[in-house]
Amino acid sequence: MKDFSYNRGLVLVIIVGLIAALTIGFARHGVEQNNRQVDMAIDYEGLLELAEREGLPADEVLAKAKEAGITSLAVYDTTFKKLNANGKATAIAGSEILANYHSGSLADPLWRQLVAEGKILGNEVYIVGHDARTWKELKEDVPRRLGKDRVQILQVGAEEVMAVKAHYESFLKMNIGMPTDEMEAVNKAGFYVLARPSNYEDCQKDDVEAVFARLHDYKISEVVFSGSQSLGANKALQATIDEMKKRDMTLGLIEGVTQLQFYKQDGMEEIAKGIGYDKIARVYSIPKDEQPKLKIATAVERWSNTDEERNIRVDLLRIYDKPSPNMSLMETNMKYFQDTHDILTAHGYTIGPAATFADFYPSKVLRALVMAGVAAAAVLYLSLVIPALNVSVKKQWLLFAVFALCAAVPVLLGNGSKIRVLAALASANLFPAIAVIFQLDRIRYLRDKMTLGFGKMLVTGVLALFVTGALSYVGAAYLSASLADTEYLLEFQIFRGIKLTFVLPLILVGIAFLQRFDVFDGRMDDTEGVMNQMKKILDMPVKIKTLFLMFLVLIAGVVFVARSGHTSGMPVSATELKFRAFLEQAFYARPRTKELMIGHPAFMLAVMAFWRKWPTMIFFGLVLIATIGQGSMVETFAHMRTPVYMSFMRGIGGIVLGAGIGAVAMMLVQLWQTVISRAKERKAA
Repeated sequence: MKDFSYNRGLVLVIIVGLIAALTIGFARHGVEQNNRQVDMAIDYEGLLELAEREGLPADEVLAKAKEAGITSLAVYDTTFKKLNANGKATAIAGSEILANYHSGSLADPLWRQLVAEGKILGNEVYIVGHDARTWKELKEDVPRRLGKDRVQILQVGAEEVMAVKAHYESFLKMNIGMPTDEMEAVNKAGFYVLARPSNYEDCQKDDVEAVFARLHDYKISEVVFSGSQSLGANKALQATIDEMKKRDMTLGLIEGVTQLQFYKQDGMEEIAKGIGYDKIARVYSIPKDEQPKLKIATAVERWSNTDEERNIRVDLLRIYDKPSPNMSLMETNMKYFQDTHDILTAHGYTIGPAATFADFYPSKVLRALVMAGVAAAAVLYLSLVIPALNVSVKKQWLLFAVFALCAAVPVLLGNGSKIRVLAALASANLFPAIAVIFQLDRIRYLRDKMTLGFGKMLVTGVLALFVTGALSYVGAAYLSASLADTEYLLEFQIFRGIKLTFVLPLILVGIAFLQRFDVFDGRMDDTEGVMNQMKKILDMPVKIKTLFLMFLVLIAGVVFVARSGHTSGMPVSATELKFRAFLEQAFYARPRTKELMIGHPAFMLAVMAFWRKWPTMIFFGLVLIATIGQGSMVETFAHMRTPVYMSFMRGIGGIVLGAGIGAVAMMLVQLWQTVISRAKERKAA
């Protein structure tokens, strides 16, 4: 039998690194716990539309929305489509004025005089103001949007008229500027303004300053830029940074459609870095085409999960445009708002302007100790699969010194961002593999020293699963500590090795297994090693049914990898969605299916396979499947936006339920074997 020893010195280094990693982890948890306030927002125009559709006064609808928990109303740049509708200003195509003149329906003599003097052109737009404040703002905004050379003020009797060189239909849709009357109405109704300004074409510093001067007198919860550009892009971003810092404003960034990182807006990353990541909040809105398909309860549950699992702190709701059964449209939407508010407060959130993460960048010394621990784990793994290295402690320490210096020194010097990613990748793959290898060595040592009945075997399997899970969690602590900082919590930086972590632990464990066991059921002390066994496998004659089985395994593997992450596009069945919903209700955090339904039950069956001396090839397959569960427990922590405590509890729930499912699977196998055995005895008799 090939025995592999564990270098206790390397284990001690790993323990020291673990202490450093846990210190960082607890600090991260504290930062996350202090970020528990969510802004429930909705478009101001959406509530006005609801009032119109229900034939109710706007003030009544606003009051009801505030009572139901809404805290901010989103106000956008106005447009002439809105101004024409609300009557505060009117934009008229020159061609329409000329048509009215020639048809005789243009009655106003002053306008007729302008036409007669040739001052009305068919390819221009003419603006008339009906509200003093709106007219003042239009005179400021329109020249900024189009340029002063395209705007002329005409005098029509005692009134001013703005003549604009513009395409009429496009002009109606053009953003004009933030309307102070709407922001004032929002504040007077008791809400914060969620400001949604858009950028200017060829934006200059004074354009940016004008926007923030317009916002100055109002209570602003967050600024979330509209369109594909941040305000100030690309020439005046520093002005935007300076204005936001001066006013201590929070920038909201909209989560991408794949629920990963952000909707790309030119200049957003520069602004975020300039004002500080401690002034950034993540924004989410259920897609417009998706919300009508969701029942209120489903949408409410979506908000709860979104805020808890993805650190969303601005919930930008939409109104439902169709009533639920036995409710009016007003009652439908107020129930939606109230239920969302109630579920968030029940989960420990407060409601108000979005909370943000404190500036979080752990100590370089702690991070360097983590890097050293990862280096020790790498050497330990190599010593457990390379017999020549295992017997040479001096070579192990030399290799460790090289790895540790390469990993720790850049971090101590204030750099090392790529090293940290490599350390996280190593942690996600090495520690689950080492945890499984440790159990393989443990059972090899114990098999000739003890026998187990079914009851003891079951208990042993459960205990071994929990011990292996605890060892895998060491890797989770290392992974989290390697990456943890504000940029990763907000997803400005993301861990990009997730797909690899579903495959690499299996390879690492497979190599170690072939160094310890003969998959052709030879004696363990006659194991020929990895390469010889691989050659023997490759030389095996293959039957058609074996090829078919391998094809099915390949398909399962592709599905297994493809379904991970957010961009695979592989659908999830309705049955699985219902099962997930059940788990979300039953556990603090929904356990991952690949752990509780695949990896952990396979671990329990692998214990049974070993002690019952099933064919080694079956044992090998079960060990590899069991490794999936261990790797998944660690990989969960690679989703840095998810609070570390939630990731921890997700793994605990998975291992508890998975152990239960595995125990049931062992009982069923035991029952089946008993039935078959008795049937054979009766046949023999």
